[in-house]
Amino acid sequence: MSRYYEMSVEIFNYNHEKQTEIEEAAEDEWEFDEEWYCRFPEDGSPLMSNSGRSYLTGGESEEEFTQRLTEAVWKANEAFCRVVIIATCLEEIPCETHELDKNAYQAFLTKENGKGK
Repeated sequence: MSRYYEMSVEIFNYNHEKQTEIEEAAEDEWEFDEEWYCRFPEDGSPLMSNSGRSYLTGGESEEEFTQRLTEAVWKANEAFCRVVIIATCLEEIPCETHELDKNAYQAFLTKENGKGK
């Protein structure tokens, strides 16, 4: 069974000299967008992020994916760095349906008629 996901990843305080290796390692594990967003927050530690859409297959859970991707990043970084993954299942996105009824329409008419007076 496969499930369609958007995975966003943020990698904090990594070895900036290993950035290319980290990007390549992450891209081997998931179909991330081409461009990585890299910045240096106020504390000066590097932060990189990206997202992409693909399928978790073979019954892999979000937790198993997190472990697989994080370990690939750690290996490329050759040291610990904080890896945060936000998993959004695109097949089960919560949604709400909204509709106004005839009573709301009557209230609207009353309000509209009151404006002209």
